[in-house]
Amino acid sequence: MIESSQARKNIAALLAILALSAVTMVWLFWHYPKITAIATLAILAALGVSARLARSIDTDMTDMQRGKQSY
Repeated sequence: MIESSQARKNIAALLAILALSAVTMVWLFWHYPKITAIATLAILAALGVSARLARSIDTDMTDMQRGKQSY
């Protein structure tokens, strides 16, 4: 019972954070459309670059671990 109550609280917190984020983004885009669009594209580009870097680093680490196991 306690676990399901905690899970409901976590889900409610997640939904509240997502709703607040969405409302903030809409408000910013309504008042400052150009700056918000540029900032959004910059953030998405940074996330894309970091995802590609993380993928390449993860692949390198996997190769290094395989090399250690073959000895």
